[in-house]
Amino acid sequence: MTTSAEPPAQIRTRAEAKAAWEYARKHPAPASDPASDATSDATGHGDARTAPGGGPALSHREIVTILIGLMMGMFLAALDQTIVASAMRVIADDLQDLAGQAWVTTAYLITSTIVTPLYGKLGDIYGRKKLFLFAISIFTIGSVLCTLAWSIPSLAGFRAIQGLGAGGLFSLSLAIIGDIVPPRERAKYQGYFLAVFGTSSVLGPVIGGFFAGQDTLFGVTGWRWVFLVNAPIAVAALIVVTRTLHLKHTRLDHRIDYWGAATLSIALVPLLIVAEQGREWGWGSASSIVCYAIGAAGATAFFVIEKRMGDEALIPLRLFSNRTIGAASVSSVFIGMGMFGGLAALPLYLQIVKGATPTEAGLMLLPMTLGIMSGSITSGQIISRTGRYRKFPIIGAALLVLSLYAFHWVNADTELWKTMIVMFFFGIGLGFNFQPLTLAVQNAAARRDIGVATSSATFTRQIGGTLGTAVFLSILFSQAGSKIGDAFQRASSDASFQAALKNPTGGDPAANAQFIASLKSNGGGAGTSALTDSSFVNQIDPRLARPFLVGFSDAMSTVFVVAAGVLVLAFVATLFLPHVDLGPKPGESAQQQEEGEPATAVAGH
Repeated sequence: MTTSAEPPAQIRTRAEAKAAWEYARKHPAPASDPASDATSDATGHGDARTAPGGGPALSHREIVTILIGLMMGMFLAALDQTIVASAMRVIADDLQDLAGQAWVTTAYLITSTIVTPLYGKLGDIYGRKKLFLFAISIFTIGSVLCTLAWSIPSLAGFRAIQGLGAGGLFSLSLAIIGDIVPPRERAKYQGYFLAVFGTSSVLGPVIGGFFAGQDTLFGVTGWRWVFLVNAPIAVAALIVVTRTLHLKHTRLDHRIDYWGAATLSIALVPLLIVAEQGREWGWGSASSIVCYAIGAAGATAFFVIEKRMGDEALIPLRLFSNRTIGAASVSSVFIGMGMFGGLAALPLYLQIVKGATPTEAGLMLLPMTLGIMSGSITSGQIISRTGRYRKFPIIGAALLVLSLYAFHWVNADTELWKTMIVMFFFGIGLGFNFQPLTLAVQNAAARRDIGVATSSATFTRQIGGTLGTAVFLSILFSQAGSKIGDAFQRASSDASFQAALKNPTGGDPAANAQFIASLKSNGGGAGTSALTDSSFVNQIDPRLARPFLVGFSDAMSTVFVVAAGVLVLAFVATLFLPHVDLGPKPGESAQQQEEGEPATAVAGH
């Protein structure tokens, strides 16, 4: 039995687990006492009867009151992601740059990714509530500016401003939960956030589709309301957060790693540029090679600076020496790539290939939303009861691999109900990974690192999402031109297509004539020029449009196969997650906990 001032850093036996819990229960220390932090850090739990940050534990009602404010902010960011995705095709067609739409998403992800770790550090210094209010304000300013966009590049720039705020909304919400809720209960309360995410997944596409389907609304172009609608929600969020979010803050002075943020930007931006432009430049062209070199130099400088900064680094590298944090971070990168790649591609498939309106496409994504909510609620409840989470990321990653591989069989003629079944299991896979991986990182980190550890968990997922969106949409549009051209060449021997060329009977006569003239000028094919504005597909004779739909669907199959391969790496990474016990429920003694399974290497060392 340990008799020193601090419990052992690793707990391998049931007897040692009992000794650690009894020590923490009988020797409570004030929040400012280093011993208190040591106890919490060593076990990963802290006293079951106190809040993780010290002081008396909050009641369920008090926690829910705080959650209201947090969920308002998170709803703002989550709704924006889904509402924009559902309207993106209309926005890109109106701004006449469908192939360039990747920048609208990647610009948002770049800035939100880079500032996410900064919010973790700044929250420790100035308090998470102040930063949370700041993040909402910046996000709102960016939203209003988006309504003024006149081109895809301008919209991407304003979305980048939105991202500066969004980077704090997710990471700060999860960090605050880590501050006030014991590990065993976090899965249950984080389930509320997943419910917000699921609700936004339902409402976002419907609202986005409604606005995108309007030519004008109160004198403003319909799709611009997709961004303008954030303003009243943000005002409500600011009021609720100000009134309900009352946190005790102990200032922790840090140096801000601005050089780390700068070199991270230098590493990411050139690589994303070449991911977007590589299909036009050529992957081995001089411009691409320059981007590779700058990105590699930035990445090297970033790691050198982070090593020198030590504990003050933007992302302390010592965190990743922890097995749990390392495995969860690697898995999050690959899951982010597959998740955002799939979420960016599916609405395009439904709207372009299946001819759904933005609103209809949003409703068609409901099975995926149901899967996310089912997976998150189920995993949260089981984790709360058992204190174990390892199996959920493993099962979830396997479901994501199988789902994305199944998507590659989906083509222009696939019945929608079959696609929806795959969507449901894809959603379950995401639900099994969202909160368990964040919970794993929070539990493995020391108390003093919970802010930066949570932001690092969000950061790694966003890094994957940023790369995944740029790479997979680049693959899609680099393949689409040739695939569509091949489909039109094959259609040249199809009697139905030839009959439509001679005498189109469906669609708009003027649109048919313009399309047929375009085919003749391109030698009977349709390449990347058709990707500038895809709205013609809904205006011409369906027989003429079919080769375009088949070609675009074939290009998407390639994306899903590559995404499935990436998620195999995520599955492998989850296998390295150690078995970790989250400790007893609040109020449960060590003696009661002993009746359960023996504890293992807590904190994943």
